[in-house]
Amino acid sequence: MSFDGYAFSKLPGFVENEMRKAFKKAVPLRTIVVYCYDPRAVNIPHVVAKAMPGEVYPGKIVTDENGKKIASTATIFPVVVAGGRAVDALRSITVAQHLFGIKNIVVVHHTYCGATSFTPQGIIQAFKKEQGADISTLYDRGNIAIADYESSLKRDTRLVRESHGTPKDVNIYGYLFNIDTDALTLVVEDRAAQTNSPAISSGRLARHP
Repeated sequence: MSFDGYAFSKLPGFVENEMRKAFKKAVPLRTIVVYCYDPRAVNIPHVVAKAMPGEVYPGKIVTDENGKKIASTATIFPVVVAGGRAVDALRSITVAQHLFGIKNIVVVHHTYCGATSFTPQGIIQAFKKEQGADISTLYDRGNIAIADYESSLKRDTRLVRESHGTPKDVNIYGYLFNIDTDALTLVVEDRAAQTNSPAISSGRLARHP
């Protein structure tokens, strides 16, 4: 069975620039939300949508006259990675900008996260003992675990801002999500107009109704 009929770039008459225009019309993406794959954190994009005026999540799927799914009304795209660490989301940010264009990037870490239950050295030693693999040079140690939330959010939002794959005119936010109450606490606010001096806050709350 050939799967080429399902790949846009394999279709007759494919023109890449026109395809980009079509994708931007089909999905009104504005915001990427990076968060942890912990099942308890599943409400994070819903809570972010409520905290940011104009955001829609999960939205509705739009179909054509033949019932094919051709678009969505969602403005938020979730990127789900271990601990919500930004390093794993960088390629997704670049692709989202290329296909849809984005205005905001939100990095969310959550309380009682598994990424706080180990240290970089601990996981390196465990892999060597249990898997026979040396991962000591595989990742920057500052991106492996979470020692404290304020430092990790500052590091991750800075990593996103400094990436060449991040559009320069986006706003970047770092939030801590309370796993028990669904409350968001804003820790980092780095708006595009003030990229050299991000505002740090720990007192602004957004709460899921």
